[in-house]
Amino acid sequence: MGFNCGIVGLPNVGKSTLFNALTATAAAQAANYPFCTIEPNVGIVAVPDERLDKLAALANSAKIVPTQLEFVDIAGLVRGASKGEGLGNQFLANIREVDAIVHVVRCFEGGDVTHVEGSVDPIRDVETVETELMLADLESLEKRLNSTQKKAKTGDKESQELFSVMEPVVAALREGKPARVVGDALPNEKKEIFRQMQLLTSKPVLYVANVDEKDAASGNALSEKLAARAKAEGAECVVIAAAIEADVAVLESAEEKKEFLDALGLTEPGLNKIIRAGYRLLQLLTFFTAGPKESKAWTVKKGSHAPQAAGVIHTDFERGFIRAETIAYDDYIACKGEAGAREAGKLRQEGKDYVVQDGDIFHFKFNV
Repeated sequence: MGFNCGIVGLPNVGKSTLFNALTATAAAQAANYPFCTIEPNVGIVAVPDERLDKLAALANSAKIVPTQLEFVDIAGLVRGASKGEGLGNQFLANIREVDAIVHVVRCFEGGDVTHVEGSVDPIRDVETVETELMLADLESLEKRLNSTQKKAKTGDKESQELFSVMEPVVAALREGKPARVVGDALPNEKKEIFRQMQLLTSKPVLYVANVDEKDAASGNALSEKLAARAKAEGAECVVIAAAIEADVAVLESAEEKKEFLDALGLTEPGLNKIIRAGYRLLQLLTFFTAGPKESKAWTVKKGSHAPQAAGVIHTDFERGFIRAETIAYDDYIACKGEAGAREAGKLRQEGKDYVVQDGDIFHFKFNV
């Protein structure tokens, strides 16, 4: 699948409740979508996309296969994690493997659960987690900085390129800024070097404000503080009530879920918002294949070219790519399917330089 989000947070903020709701959702989907597999700390959930059902209806598809995101439950973090406190080493190792961070932050007062810091302050909690990640990154880079600089001075080009990225990142971390501040500003030719450094604070962040049930629809003053912080960082922020998500996840039918949510003044599960925000955060888009056998959604990074999209389906498709028969989603719907789009001249033959657009329906021609 290739795209995953690590769920992180301080102890007792609702992280486990949210993850359990996610895995319950994945388990429910498994009956309809056999590709949904669950491991003890991993949940793979379908990305909601009403376009897929419409395509399948027009194509008379026997099967519908949505695209997915993977959520990984990462051990809780405490102060001193960068020095190995608590499950710090496990936390840091696991987070290096994910594409993005879903940071669950407590935004509700009271309740039976005591906050690990003794009081509720979402901005302090965010800074606690980020400080530990920055300290871990800084320690990792400082160990390598001098040796990389020495090699660079001997004329080693690879070390020179690495040092040109490493030096400003170290400077930013020393100033209390995450590595992504530098990474986002790098020219394209240096972004791959930055990516290979596998820094914890290079990951994009989605903040999840966990609120009381009464605040699930509109949020509260605490969640507004978190949203303002996210906006300043260029991050995503979603408001949910993890307790509600846990209740919704175990309801069997769509009708039951709708009735439950309607009673609370909610239009959809918060998990749907998290999934869509994660999709945006990772800068992903969806293309489709549609036919009698199945209609299926596929995921690629924005800016991908047609051969890369073909490679998501099978590496042979990318290696032997010839062209992509392409129909825009709106044209497919307006023309009532592939035959109508072809007859109306809306089916295009696109080559290797074509940049994939969200909603494209492809039929790839290839030769191995």
